[in-house]
Amino acid sequence: MVNKIWLALILIGFLFAAIKGDIGTVTQAAFDGAATGVTVCFGLISVLVFWLGIMRLAEDSGLVKTISKLLGPIVAYLFPDVPKNHPAMGYILSNMSANLLGLGNAATPMGIRAMQALQELNPDKQTASPAMCTLLALNTASITLIPTTLIAIRINFHSANPAEIVGSTLLATAIATGAAIVADRWYRRRNTYRTPPQISAPPDISLKG
Repeated sequence: MVNKIWLALILIGFLFAAIKGDIGTVTQAAFDGAATGVTVCFGLISVLVFWLGIMRLAEDSGLVKTISKLLGPIVAYLFPDVPKNHPAMGYILSNMSANLLGLGNAATPMGIRAMQALQELNPDKQTASPAMCTLLALNTASITLIPTTLIAIRINFHSANPAEIVGSTLLATAIATGAAIVADRWYRRRNTYRTPPQISAPPDISLKG
C-alpha cells in the first residue's frame, strides 16, 4: 500500500509539472534529492559504525546485560503472557536496550526476531497477539537516551550544536512511551473484561408424538 502511495505522489508530481511546463525542474529536484540521500548516508555510516562499536563494547563489558536485568521486572509486567524463560524475552530486552542507547539499526533485527518468537506463542496466526501489539508500541515510542541517528544527521548538515536535542528527545520519547503503555494497558483490560456475545440455543425441532 505504501508503495502505491509513493508511486501516486510521484506520478501526480510529474503530471502537474508537465502541465505547468516545469518538467525539467522536477527532474533536477529528483537528481538533487538522490545526491543528498547518498551524501547523508555516507555521513551516517561513520557515526553509526562508531555507536554500533560502542554497542558491541557494551555487550562484551556486560552493560547490556545489566540494563536487561534492570528492565527485566518491567518487561515481565508489560508482557505477562510471555513465559520468562522464552527466547522472546531475550530478544525483547535486547531490542529495548538498543533503543535506549539510540541504536535503532541494532534494535530492528532484535525486534524482528522478537516478533517471530512471539508469533510462535500466538494461538491465532492471522491476528497479532497482545504481546506483539505491546512490542510494536514500545519499539515505536521507545525512550531514547542518546538519539544517535538524529545527531549524525545534524552533524552531516553542519549543525552548530548537534547534541542539543538530547534533552528534548528524551522528554518526547518518555511521554510517548508513557502514552503507549497506558494505551496498551487500557486495551488489554478492555479485552479481558469484555463480555463474550451470548449465543442463543437452537430451537427444539424434535417431533413430539
